Amino acid sequence: MINRNESLYALAEAAGLQREWRDVDGREHVVPDATLTAILAALGYRTGSPRQIASSMKALQREQESLPALLVADAGQPIDVPHRCQSVEIAEADGTRSTLELRDGLPIAPEVPGYYDCRVDGAQTRLAVAPMECPQPPVQDRKPWGISLQIPALRGEHSSHFGDFGDLARVVEALAKAGANAVAINPVHALFPGNGEGFSPYSPSSRIFLNGAMADLTLLDQSHPVDATQSDALIDWPRAMPQRYTRLRAIFDGLSPAEKAEIIGEPDAAQRLHAIFDALDCHFRPGGARGWRDWPARYRNPHNRSVASFAAKHAEEVEFHLFVQALTRQSLATVQDRALAAGMTIGLVGDLAVGVDPGGSDCWAMGDTMLRGLTIGAPPDPLGPQGQNWSITSFSPQGLRRSGYAPWIAMIRAALAHGGGLRIDHAFGLARLWVIPEGGGPADGAYLAFPFDDLLRLVTLEAHLADAFVVAEDLGTAPHGFSDAIARRAMLGMQVLWFKRAEDHGFIGARDYDPQAAAMSGTHDTQTLAGWWTGRDLEWADRLGRLPPGVTLADAQDIREWDRGLLWSTLAGDTPRPSASDPQTFVDAALTHIAGTPCALAIVTLEDLLGLIEQPNIPGTVTEHPNWQRRLEAPLRDLLAAPQIQHRLDLMRDHRP
Repeated sequence: MINRNESLYALAEAAGLQREWRDVDGREHVVPDATLTAILAALGYRTGSPRQIASSMKALQREQESLPALLVADAGQPIDVPHRCQSVEIAEADGTRSTLELRDGLPIAPEVPGYYDCRVDGAQTRLAVAPMECPQPPVQDRKPWGISLQIPALRGEHSSHFGDFGDLARVVEALAKAGANAVAINPVHALFPGNGEGFSPYSPSSRIFLNGAMADLTLLDQSHPVDATQSDALIDWPRAMPQRYTRLRAIFDGLSPAEKAEIIGEPDAAQRLHAIFDALDCHFRPGGARGWRDWPARYRNPHNRSVASFAAKHAEEVEFHLFVQALTRQSLATVQDRALAAGMTIGLVGDLAVGVDPGGSDCWAMGDTMLRGLTIGAPPDPLGPQGQNWSITSFSPQGLRRSGYAPWIAMIRAALAHGGGLRIDHAFGLARLWVIPEGGGPADGAYLAFPFDDLLRLVTLEAHLADAFVVAEDLGTAPHGFSDAIARRAMLGMQVLWFKRAEDHGFIGARDYDPQAAAMSGTHDTQTLAGWWTGRDLEWADRLGRLPPGVTLADAQDIREWDRGLLWSTLAGDTPRPSASDPQTFVDAALTHIAGTPCALAIVTLEDLLGLIEQPNIPGTVTEHPNWQRRLEAPLRDLLAAPQIQHRLDLMRDHRP
């Protein structure tokens, strides 16, 4: 007779939970039974008794053996169906029907990528057919390069508290004139509307809709400045965001019904539901609610009659939020149009965050498609002894299958809608995520597997349909088989300067970078070039108590001095090394190094192009460091005119292979 523990472990494995895992240092760990039980409960599997475990296992097996709502396959390859088939018929978009070839009872997918209505032995489903590879960054006379930036950091000619899509449009034109092919931007997902409390672009309310504060107001009102006053070096989000929404409301109120209708168009059901969420959030937040879970119970289900009644009673408020989303979509589309018109071959490269706020629009609207009662993060390991709980959540693997991946496809499609490429943050999440029962610490979690093959195929298909490339953020210890899988799909990995070290701890040469990758001087989470050279990042680590145990600031500075020598020898050979107080010569050499790699794309941060010392974000901090608040000192077009910056732009352009 199988004991309860063995049954529990079998259920956990069948549900995709990894009971045993290995950290970055190679040490083996075993997830406690209590953690498995808590996560299984959150996934909807009861484990209170052997009978409940057996019942949960049967239900899970029935689901896995049934015909899924969406079959996902590679073009011209066998389709993985639960049972051998007698007949499989598909319908083209024009209604033309055809019967698929069968080999040993397995249907062979059509050669043309796309989505098809499908009947398997008379049962109705859908079929997604992916090409084998994603598109690649376009190459003309040289391989492409670009700049990554934080949109709110931008300044424009008009007074504003933070940068928006209007400022971005002018920036892409200026960078295109300098020869750049791409501008990689921070996530522009929807935040909670207008309150200024949660302003991290990586903790959005929704990954399908856009941050309305980024709308270019001058598209509708060029006679007035965006905001009343210019902000200081740091963005005061709690003051700035409400003022921006006040301006949006004033513009909305000044439009005629016909003008509003023309801008809004014909919103679909998902757009309307998101607008209702934003209206409800604005209604309940002044009373202390921080998301839908704090609302009265009758509003927590989007299909409740009370929600429909609220929307009818507050129709103008709902219309306002529809207007904000429509204006923001138009603003972002305009940026991409202007980038391409100015000569960029790629234009925008978007960024897809790994999760959403549990109290936000996606979790409210999508129900069991999302993980409920679980947050995601990273386990404790030698590189991060405390681990991380990001206090965000994501899709449920079971929910994705049950929904035919519809919300996930909508998210990818939205992220690819206005750009030539997409970076997927923490792309390991396509294969597995570290899930933590809400209220627990990072050590209280376990890895949960996701339908990796299906998700990779769907990303590849959507990238093909959008004619856009994909960058899969693969920094850290990859799950088994991950790197080979993304390489087969022709997704670009990330080759970041700081992590490209050899076995002797030196830095590898530019020619040794992986061609199937994006070379980067840094990311939003790493120190800037000038900050590293001067040791500013060490000062922050010391201030935040984040130096390694037993290492003083003086010790860390001695180690950095040694590392400066190692990196400089890679960048410049025997050329005399500049002092630690002179970072600008080093910045020139590092940009030349990144530009000279054989990578399919080279990206340098705006902070590195300008030689800035401070970085936009320090991971693991909230208020200890001014994350996502720093602004440029002047409009970028003015900064680009400086001879030193012009020289760096020339370096990037001239040193690309």
